[in-house]
Amino acid sequence: MREAEILFRDHESEFRKFFELLVTWNERMNLTAITAWDDVWVKHFVDSLLVVETDEWKQRRQQLRRVADVGTGAGFPGIPLAICMPDVEFVLFDSLQKRVHFLSHVCAELGLRHVRAVHGRAEDVGRDNAYRNRFDAVVSRAVARLNILAEYTMPLAAVGGAVYAYKGPGVDEELAEGTRAAALLGGAVTGIHRTTLGEERAERTIVVMVQQKPTPKAYPRKSGIPKKQPL
Repeated sequence: MREAEILFRDHESEFRKFFELLVTWNERMNLTAITAWDDVWVKHFVDSLLVVETDEWKQRRQQLRRVADVGTGAGFPGIPLAICMPDVEFVLFDSLQKRVHFLSHVCAELGLRHVRAVHGRAEDVGRDNAYRNRFDAVVSRAVARLNILAEYTMPLAAVGGAVYAYKGPGVDEELAEGTRAAALLGGAVTGIHRTTLGEERAERTIVVMVQQKPTPKAYPRKSGIPKKQPL
């Protein structure tokens, strides 16, 4: 059994409760198109935990104190990681207040006192001194192309910290522009972890970008600009 699945099995009762909350709230707000347990536990829960299988995460795990999840949506990958890592502080960022309300409810119901959901766009929180350069790790799942995502996430990473970008099979076409953007933002792409998920063996990739020096003050640019004018 793979490491991500072992972590899931060790905390299955919490994941069952999270699932119940997810499908209940999904009836009145759009959180996920995947609602069957057999799909959710693989495509959302285990998928979110895949980062623990990367060499970069293993090497840094003991030093992790604070993790950010940018564009967390329904709480992925942040909530599954937080369930399995009660010794680490998690801050989940999302641009929609109603999703933040859902996440706060989940944290209360699951007793995740080490997790906080924050309403805000990535461009804005990346300029907030309370969050800028404050995280040992930044995770983000299926949010944007790699060059755009780098501008969303790297300003949050402390020097020596890392961004873990969850991507699908088409990441190769994003790597050149993502590598260029990472360099402009004070870091570098240092690892590409490829794996498969579930019986369908769907391709998954986690791109690791390490923050080597503070992000220049010009970044992130104002809300909307990174997407309209990618680095």
